[in-house]
Amino acid sequence: MAWTKFQLTLAFVMIVTGSLNTLSTKWADLMTSLNSAHKDEPFVHPFLQACGMFMGEILCLLAFKLIYLYATYKQDGSRYEVLRGNQDFNPLVFLPAAMCDMIATSIMYIGLNLTYASSFQMFRGSVIVFTGLLSVAFLGRVLSWREWGGIYFVIAGLSVVGLSDFVQSSSNESLNKNYVITGDELIILAQIITATQMVYEEKYVSKYNVHPLQAVGWEGVFGFLVLSLLQIPFYFFYVGKPFSGNPRGVLEDVLDGFIQLYNNPLLVCAFLGTIVSIAFFNFAGISVTKEMSATTRMVLDSVRTLVIWLVGLALSWQKFHYLQVIGFTLLIIGMCLYNGVSVVPPAMSLLRHARLLRRSSSVEVLSRSADEEEAERRIQQGIPPTMSINTTPRDELNFSTA
Repeated sequence: MAWTKFQLTLAFVMIVTGSLNTLSTKWADLMTSLNSAHKDEPFVHPFLQACGMFMGEILCLLAFKLIYLYATYKQDGSRYEVLRGNQDFNPLVFLPAAMCDMIATSIMYIGLNLTYASSFQMFRGSVIVFTGLLSVAFLGRVLSWREWGGIYFVIAGLSVVGLSDFVQSSSNESLNKNYVITGDELIILAQIITATQMVYEEKYVSKYNVHPLQAVGWEGVFGFLVLSLLQIPFYFFYVGKPFSGNPRGVLEDVLDGFIQLYNNPLLVCAFLGTIVSIAFFNFAGISVTKEMSATTRMVLDSVRTLVIWLVGLALSWQKFHYLQVIGFTLLIIGMCLYNGVSVVPPAMSLLRHARLLRRSSSVEVLSRSADEEEAERRIQQGIPPTMSINTTPRDELNFSTA
């Protein structure tokens, strides 16, 4: 079934804001700033960045409240459109999804610090594998041979991307090969948790029919509160490299992160970009889950890979490697197979139209040649030439339809 304009808008917003979110996060990772030890060091604070993500989600709840107050002030029927669906629900229903989001995002941000931005996005494509498997287990779905084939193609693409990271890190002395591989593994691990979140939302969010702004906002509230409390034990939990980049060598040093933000205005811009973009991205994402399905949301999330990859190459964040092209192609084929998207019918239709156009052009040329010969014969015999239908001036427009 064809997508509606509203669904297309949701898909576009999700891809654009999702790309901006990853680019802003990676931009912050690549910047340096004076830390608490008065040294110019990279900004390595994944859990602080995850808190920023949840702040963006809380903005969705604030936006809902503002819209509600405006509709109430206007005292018209618009308030019922704002509050469409069931409002008699327990906000704790979003707590499991928020915990999955918190764990997955924190792990992914750690992995992003260790590996390439494009690989970060490509490995996120593995979520379609775990979403499909969990859908079978918990949603009662039966995967067809085509969907299983798509999963195998995705796995093959991920293997090629992993090989690309191994080759690039081996030839690049500035990168630690073990760190890169560890980052890739963490990202794949996070996709299992993300797939769990998506399946949970599809099973329970659609049941309550909660407004998307409310759903995202409540997930942000729970995620921010829990992760903020976890910053206290993280401050005393020593881990060292590669999981720590602060002077004290702990899992997270929030005070050091605030000092680095204070000393670099561009770093603040990147951090705010993450907050704002994630607000729109999560709204569009949960709306896609409600309007379409969890698998569709995962596919759209993976489409961002191309945007991130091209921007990363343009900004020289990484070097081009042909294995990534192969891996990305296999991922796209796998996603198309899994979701029943085929490029063959449109391509055949385009070729068929091209042949028809070329055939009609050839017939017209032959017809015009015959008319010209007939006109020349009449002139030689002294007979006035007649106007043929095929000699109609080209600059005359015909607006009639068949």
